[in-house]
Amino acid sequence: MKSAFRNAYHFTLSSRYSLNPKPTIFHLVPAIITFPSQSPPSTVSRSSTFRSPLTTTFCSISMAGGDSDALQTSHSLEKQFEKFRVQLEDSGSLRERIRAVVLEIEAATRIMQASLLLVHQSKPIPEVLEKAKSQINVLKDLYNKLAEVVRECPDQYYRYHGDWRSETQMVVSLLAFMHWLESGALLMHTEAEEKLGLNNSDFSLDVEDYLVGICFMSNEMPRYVVNQVTAGDYDCPRKVLKFLTDLHAAFRMLNLRNDFLRKKFDSMKYDLKRVEEVYYDVKIRGLVPSGDSVGDQGIQEQS
Repeated sequence: MKSAFRNAYHFTLSSRYSLNPKPTIFHLVPAIITFPSQSPPSTVSRSSTFRSPLTTTFCSISMAGGDSDALQTSHSLEKQFEKFRVQLEDSGSLRERIRAVVLEIEAATRIMQASLLLVHQSKPIPEVLEKAKSQINVLKDLYNKLAEVVRECPDQYYRYHGDWRSETQMVVSLLAFMHWLESGALLMHTEAEEKLGLNNSDFSLDVEDYLVGICFMSNEMPRYVVNQVTAGDYDCPRKVLKFLTDLHAAFRMLNLRNDFLRKKFDSMKYDLKRVEEVYYDVKIRGLVPSGDSVGDQGIQEQS
C-alpha cells in the first residue's frame, strides 16, 4: 500500500514538472527530484542595463574629445593642401613665364644658326659672322630677362634650370664656333658668361651646360673641314686637328660620370677621327707642306 502510494506520488510530480505535455511510461521510473530553486537576479544583466552617472559622463566626454580631434585633423589637412595648391599654382605660373622667354631665346638661336650654316658654303667668314653677331645682344637681353623672372623665387635656380638647359647648351656651341672662326681658339667659360651677361652669382652659366655646348661645337668641325678642303683650303684640316686634339686631351682630365656629358665627350673621339682621316688624305696627296709636323704630332699623341 505504501509502495503504491509512493509510485503514484512520483508519477504526479513527474507529470506536473515535465516539459512533455504527453507523458509516457518512462515517467514512472523512480528518479531523484530536484526542485528548482529561485536564484537571485543576475548581476551581469543588471550591470548591462544600468550605467552610473560617472560612466555616462566619461563616455560623453570621450565622444566629444574624439569629434574635436577629428575636426582639428581635418582642418590641418585642408590647410596643408591649400598651401600646396597655392605653391603649385605659383610654380606653374612661373614656369609659363620662363617658357615664354625661352621661346624667344630659341627664335634668336635659330637665326644665329641659320647664319652660321653659310660658312659651309665657302662664304666669307666676316660676312657670315656679321649677321650672327647681331643676335648676341638679343640673347644677352633675353637672359637678363630670364634672370629677373627666376630671381622672384630665390634659391630655386636648379629647380627650373631644366627649362632652359638645352637652349643654353646650343647657344654656347654657336658662340664657341663663332669664336673659333675668328680666333682659332676655344671660347672660355668666363667669356661665354660675359657675352650672355650671366656673370652673377645667383644666375650664372652652369659648367656642365658649357661643356656640353663645347661638345656640340666639336660635332660641327668635321663637316667644316670637308667643305673647306673642297673649297681649296688644304691647311684647314691641320688647324682643326690641332684644336680638337688639345680639346680632347683637356676633356680627359675630367672624371665624367656615365651621363649625357660623358656620351657627348665620347662622340668627340669620332669627330677627331674623321678630321684625322681628312688630314691623312690631304697629306698623302701632297696638298700640304711635307715639313708640317703639327698635325702628325697630334695624331701620334692620340694613337
